[in-house]
Amino acid sequence: MTLPREDGHRPRVGVMGGTFDPVHHGHLVAASEVQAWFGLDEVVFVPTGRPWQKADREVSAAEHRYLMTVIATASNPRFTVSRVDIDRSGPTYTIDTLRDLREAYGGDVDLFFITGADALEQILTWRDHSELFELAEFVGCTRPGHDIDTRTLTELPQDRVTIVEIPALAISSTDCRTRVARGEPVWYLVPDGVVQYIAKHRLYAADRAATIHDGGDT
Repeated sequence: MTLPREDGHRPRVGVMGGTFDPVHHGHLVAASEVQAWFGLDEVVFVPTGRPWQKADREVSAAEHRYLMTVIATASNPRFTVSRVDIDRSGPTYTIDTLRDLREAYGGDVDLFFITGADALEQILTWRDHSELFELAEFVGCTRPGHDIDTRTLTELPQDRVTIVEIPALAISSTDCRTRVARGEPVWYLVPDGVVQYIAKHRLYAADRAATIHDGGDT
């Protein structure tokens, strides 16, 4: 857990939630940039258990996604990984994540939930969305030149939402899975240890079979 700050201010903890299937350098750069931007003492990565938004597709086993995230974050002393979502039964909702982390860290801490700016555009559809902003500030990450739908953002509490441009966000987990399925390399898109983990456990092999069946590998 985060120790008290020497300057006497409340600890500041970033919460990087995501499926991380797989975790890639875009996630890591975003977390690092937000950590520096807001002076965060720690960024805790929280792999989702059963993401309700992705019920229409197969997601790799939670333990695989957790271990890949541990491997990817091991070299940064400000990064940690939490099992809070994958150890909770049922679908994963952000409100449950923040409530559990608030309880774990105690009340005397400031939480910053890091997500994609496109996700923020849908936040009013999230469970108990009005309570979310009481539990954490929200940081929406976007890539330079990407147009954001500001209609929803203007309805959110302006003092609790910040948009940050992250150059490396052109990488996506979907693209990484597709490349693996096609037998294409993902070196330098995901951390080296994650590349090796994917190969060892033959992750996304089912995707590869589907791609070949659909004629995508011809």
